[in-house]
Amino acid sequence: MKGYIHQLESFGSVDGPGVRFIVFLAGCQFRCKYCHNPDTWIMSDGTEMEADDVLSEALSCRSYWGKRGGITVSGGEPLLQLDFLIDLFEKAKEKGVNTCIDTAGGSFTHEGEWLQKFNRLMRVTDILLVDIKHIEEDGHIALTGKSGKNVVDFFRYLDEIKKPIWIRHVLVPGITDDDALLFKTRDFIRTLSNVERVEILPYHGLAETKYKDLRIPYSLSGTESPSEERVENARRILECEKYDGWKR
Repeated sequence: MKGYIHQLESFGSVDGPGVRFIVFLAGCQFRCKYCHNPDTWIMSDGTEMEADDVLSEALSCRSYWGKRGGITVSGGEPLLQLDFLIDLFEKAKEKGVNTCIDTAGGSFTHEGEWLQKFNRLMRVTDILLVDIKHIEEDGHIALTGKSGKNVVDFFRYLDEIKKPIWIRHVLVPGITDDDALLFKTRDFIRTLSNVERVEILPYHGLAETKYKDLRIPYSLSGTESPSEERVENARRILECEKYDGWKR
């Protein structure tokens, strides 16, 4: 099975437990205003690779992973390439590899064939890193260009099947850095029983040059990164220290 690959990274330390081999897939249905990889949006821009070849490259780095490391598939949006993910992860599991998916959940649906494939994938997936883009529907549409209703369903479903997740929330001044929104986000997280970790990712505009090179308008131009005080405020409201059921 071939997948559309944007990039392979041999040593990642912030993309799941331990040291990870990162597979960045091409293709994404969201157009997040703060996206730092706009060059991953178009699936056909990726390079086609067989799952066997990707796994072979990953296994060549296995000596660096330690006890908890493994493979993380990111994007783009990995769940747009379910068949490739299933092939890669089933073969990885045959080798005893820890598997992780970094996803925004925007592809999730309860429709039969998609859900059947997703359930098959979950049987060979150890953990997911899942974004909460914006807790309110209008805000989610404004930020990503798409509804977030199925993302909420995605979180609920992962909780239902007891699949461990790490939650990530990008703190953007004027968009997500609002105490009322953060409290709503906290209340939502409290309804989930499968959360191992909650992370605040401070917004930065380092990708703006990519947008210029790709001739894509960058709507957050001039937006500054949140202060350390606002980041700590968000960590406190979202109770990040409470979710410590993981060990690197």
